Amino acid sequence: MPAESSRPVLIYDGDCSFCRAWVDFWRSLTGDSLEYLPFQEASERFPEVPLEDCRKAVQFITPEGRFPGAEGVCRFLSGVPGYGWLYWCYRFVPGFAALASLVYKFVANHRSPAWRFTRALWGERIERATYRTAAELFSRALAIIYAIAFLSFGLQVRGLIGSEGILPAGEFLTAVHNQLGGMGWWRVPTLFWWGSADLTLLSITWGGVSLSLVSLLTKAHTRWQRIIFVVLWAYYLSIVNAGQEFMSFQWDWLLVEAGFLAIFLQPAKSRVWLYRWLLFRLMFESGAVKLLSHDPSWHNFTALNFHYETQPIPTPLAWYMHLLPDWFQKMSVGGVFAVELVLPFLMFGPRRLKQFAGIGTIAFQCLIMLTGNYTFFNLLTIALCLFLFDDAFFARWKLNVKAATMRGPNRWVTATIWALVVFLSGVELGATAGKVPDPIARAARQISQFGFVNHYGLFAVMTTERMEIQIEASQDGQTWEPYLFYYKPGPLNRRLPWVEPYQPRLDWQMWFAALSNARENPWFVRAMVGLLRGSKPIAGLFAQTPLSGQLPKLVRATIWQYHFTSWDERRKTGNYWKRELKGLYFPAVGLRAGQ
Repeated sequence: MPAESSRPVLIYDGDCSFCRAWVDFWRSLTGDSLEYLPFQEASERFPEVPLEDCRKAVQFITPEGRFPGAEGVCRFLSGVPGYGWLYWCYRFVPGFAALASLVYKFVANHRSPAWRFTRALWGERIERATYRTAAELFSRALAIIYAIAFLSFGLQVRGLIGSEGILPAGEFLTAVHNQLGGMGWWRVPTLFWWGSADLTLLSITWGGVSLSLVSLLTKAHTRWQRIIFVVLWAYYLSIVNAGQEFMSFQWDWLLVEAGFLAIFLQPAKSRVWLYRWLLFRLMFESGAVKLLSHDPSWHNFTALNFHYETQPIPTPLAWYMHLLPDWFQKMSVGGVFAVELVLPFLMFGPRRLKQFAGIGTIAFQCLIMLTGNYTFFNLLTIALCLFLFDDAFFARWKLNVKAATMRGPNRWVTATIWALVVFLSGVELGATAGKVPDPIARAARQISQFGFVNHYGLFAVMTTERMEIQIEASQDGQTWEPYLFYYKPGPLNRRLPWVEPYQPRLDWQMWFAALSNARENPWFVRAMVGLLRGSKPIAGLFAQTPLSGQLPKLVRATIWQYHFTSWDERRKTGNYWKRELKGLYFPAVGLRAGQ
């Protein structure tokens, strides 16, 4: 330890609660490298420093001289880890020194209110924020979410993209590979395929489930867990790219992005900010797209008058929410904008503002889970919110866990990740405004296939009518029987389901198909052909097939408009839905002989 006389000294007011709180915080960061001395005890050592000057402002004493007020604070902070940028700005940014002096004088003249303000935002004691518990809990939560995602897709994979599925992944990747002259893996990153596509898909999905469970039991932040997270990220990226329309949802890419960051997960503050930035983009973009879309239902605060009824798979609570009065729905839209456009900025504020943003975001996600089935999306968003709560918060509620000991962060790795994220985020925002040069935009699109940074924003345009497609089969063209889906609306009296975190992807894709026509959904045509050919994996995606399991000679699809019933209608009929036939979505077709 250096001799006491050789250390820089910060002289402060020992009777000021505001000064003592911040000095205690800085002392926890600097240790013995700097000395902190109340001016009430400084007269013997520094008789040349007038007490009146000490009462007005802090004095920072170094071998180069004495620096009072704002300059002293900025010079002093250059020796405090994480705060050196302030002194650089003081020296080189025009106007910063003058602004710093004004702010310092204002705070110095209002120290009592400043202490109350500090206590409100940081608590009674300002502590160095650490995130070991958050990092530990997130690694466990991510392992569970990975297991859910792989399991959910694995149960449907053969019917969706298997060799007898709707959109065979093997055919898709072979076509891309041939089109790009053997470089398809770069444009559509997937693992190399071996044997049959079905074997590869099943190996990836069920291997992903197994590795997720192993990761859950593995000591956090160790080399082995990082290796597992690398494999899980590569596995999920592979099925997202090979899954085509059935894996094109924003939460799939959110899991890819969060999974990539988890490879480098450490509770270091610089790494924690990466997760906060991801959470900020997710929430803020979701609010921004609603305004930028110029959708009238968002602008006149009527979007939630439609949302509960028209969302892909409503929960039982959605029926009740839909019947609430208009004033409540409009107030709820205001709450949505507050959570998505205001709270995200608090994520970068002092600890109590972070906690407020975290609690508000978690509550919002819980409300979404109660009223809609959105697979693991809400769980993953809640997991990201963990990085808004430091170890002191978890200790207060006795939720802290003993995190594994680990080496300090590799600065080059952190800097590289930040550079990549900042570049891709900037390109994403610039592309929205149409101000990115084509070469940079093309390069960013190539990199985006790996899911490092993605665009988010759900329900930019609110669906105001619920159209449902009913697939039907016949042997004679006269009598038609429907295929029944597991979860999407069909029978009018079927109870609304709780299905999250599982995602029935065909049910979801049918919701999107109903927003357009069959020509715009080639996958739908392939599904109809697969049913005619008797594909068992495709038939397995339905809860019930018609014609007592016989192979249909003809299939067609009709389209219906669905509405929630009212209180009286449900009491009289027991139905949750009422519907009206709107016409033919897909004409009756059959196979020619030999097809």
